[in-house]
Amino acid sequence: MNRSAPIRWIAAALAAGGLLIPAASGKQKFHSLHPGNSQRRLVEEKSGKLAAREGQRLRLVTDLGDVHIHTQQTNEVSFRVRVETDQSAAIPDKSNKVFLVIAANGPEGVVLHGRVPRREDTEHLWITFDVTVPAKYSLEVNTGAGTIDTQDAEGHVLLTTAGGDITTGNVNGIARLETGGGHIHVKDVSEDLTVGTGGGHISVGKIGRNAILHTGGGHIHLGSVGGIARLDTGGGNVSLEHAGAGLVATTSGGQIEVGEAWGAIRAQTGGGGIRVARLAGPTQLETGDGSIYLTQVQSPVRASTGTGGITAWFGPDAKLAGSSELESGDGDIVVYLPKVLAVTIDAQIQLGDEHHVIADPAFPLKVSYVGSEGGARVVRAEGALNGGGGVLKLRTVAGNIRLILSDTCLQLQKQIYKQQMEHLQRQMEVQMRTVEKILQKPGAAPAPAPAAKAAKPDKPD
Repeated sequence: MNRSAPIRWIAAALAAGGLLIPAASGKQKFHSLHPGNSQRRLVEEKSGKLAAREGQRLRLVTDLGDVHIHTQQTNEVSFRVRVETDQSAAIPDKSNKVFLVIAANGPEGVVLHGRVPRREDTEHLWITFDVTVPAKYSLEVNTGAGTIDTQDAEGHVLLTTAGGDITTGNVNGIARLETGGGHIHVKDVSEDLTVGTGGGHISVGKIGRNAILHTGGGHIHLGSVGGIARLDTGGGNVSLEHAGAGLVATTSGGQIEVGEAWGAIRAQTGGGGIRVARLAGPTQLETGDGSIYLTQVQSPVRASTGTGGITAWFGPDAKLAGSSELESGDGDIVVYLPKVLAVTIDAQIQLGDEHHVIADPAFPLKVSYVGSEGGARVVRAEGALNGGGGVLKLRTVAGNIRLILSDTCLQLQKQIYKQQMEHLQRQMEVQMRTVEKILQKPGAAPAPAPAAKAAKPDKPD
């Protein structure tokens, strides 16, 4: 995004005639915003209204401050700005404006600009913007420091803060949310969603199209994505209920849990387990230290773990046209195969003296032993089921390989799949209830502010 664009638009709006509201001043009485809160006192409160039309957008740029956006059926934008300071701060002189608020109509909608004239005042100020906009209005908010929360928005949403949480209701449009280090909570987004945080948690409901979510170290919880999901965290867990057209998930050290995934899947973690309830596209999974558990495999899969076991349930309608491979450095590999599946098995254990290939007697396997340079025997088992089909390679250095052939396992497989999906759904319900509680807080989305009388514009400093 071009950072200078909002400033240019503000200048154009002011040229057309805007409202400059100096928020602090002079010989006025200080009031406590919260009775019993001895840490802050109210310096000034400013409010106003500007005409607005559906389909336009709000551009709010402020040096600092929390921003609360309320949406309703209205033909105007109303705002209220509260300026607080700590008890130890000196009472400002009348000639020194603590915080300036510029409000104006522009060619694309309404612009609000908040500025701290003296940088030394920044650490002593608490600013709060309460803004009400039409329901069908786009939002562009940028605060240098503070939280941002919005109700449902019927338009595109761009929210940026250098350090604070971001919380939104449903967004009927494209959404882009960025914070330098806070948590991000989003309900449903009808189109594309891009989210980035330096280290907070991310929780999102349903995404209509594609999703790109990144956090420097928090957890990622996502309900469903209609398109491609790209999820990345520096060290947290990743959970996704449904991916419609592909998934790329990476974490440096957390767990990855996926419900249903259609399309190509790539998941990698430096040190956590991976669970996928149903995969229906070419899949590549990798963990440095953790187990891999796959409930319903319907397509070729490559999965590897450094120190952990692998369990995979193949469905009767699995299409293993290409080769699949399950590999563990130090763990058992357990594979459940339906009797009707056509597959070719190529299994190998590096330390075959201490570990074994255990197979259903009905599975015709040829077992052979080969000596290695280290003295341990390598055990290898090969066989074809139903005339053979796609090759399933099973490799472990120090673990057993177990092949279970039975149609009676299908019912158990369905139960495990159902349990996994219910687990992910409960996770998302908890996350969404958290979002709803945040949006329902008294200060999160206030009622419209009363209009202030038009003030004579002051000259900017």
